[in-house]
Amino acid sequence: MQGKAAVPSSNELRRLLMVAKAGKQGLRDAAIVNVSYRLGFRAKEMAGLRVADVMDDQLQLRDECRLSGKVTKGGKPRVAYLSNSHLRMALLDYLRWRQTTEGILFNRHAALFKSQKGAGFSPNTMQQLLARLHKAAGIQGGRSHSGRRWFATELISKGIDLKSVSVLMGHSSVSMTARYAEDNPQRLRKIAAEL
Repeated sequence: MQGKAAVPSSNELRRLLMVAKAGKQGLRDAAIVNVSYRLGFRAKEMAGLRVADVMDDQLQLRDECRLSGKVTKGGKPRVAYLSNSHLRMALLDYLRWRQTTEGILFNRHAALFKSQKGAGFSPNTMQQLLARLHKAAGIQGGRSHSGRRWFATELISKGIDLKSVSVLMGHSSVSMTARYAEDNPQRLRKIAAEL
């Protein structure tokens, strides 16, 4: 058992994004890292995304992404908000590149993230890609769940109530979300310092 995925610092996240952007599939990889970290998506959820989940009929980026129960853990649908500026820019850059390279073949119903072979990712190949990116960025213990843990940790450290964090994460109970609060040494250190 590997233990829990590492939660990178802000500097490590910047390094991860730089590594992602510098690769052969830089726009795609940067968009994947942003979806992982800015939405807290699981590898299965990212692998299951379609272009139409984030782009409307007029080829404009949506304000929210609705995940069906087919791709979420426990089969519970949820809404993710595409309001973060870093996330929006990464998705727009990637989608514009896809439209340019695919031209008339650009299909809104195709997988959002395509592998080098042109097919969509499986949850396993998405996990492998994120593990490789974290390793290349020198983030020890970093893997696909790191983005999800970072997302929860950031929300909780900003004082967002656990119920709201639970909804954004797609958890069935607040007790599941509470584990992220308990595992956050930076938050606990800050609380102790304020006593």
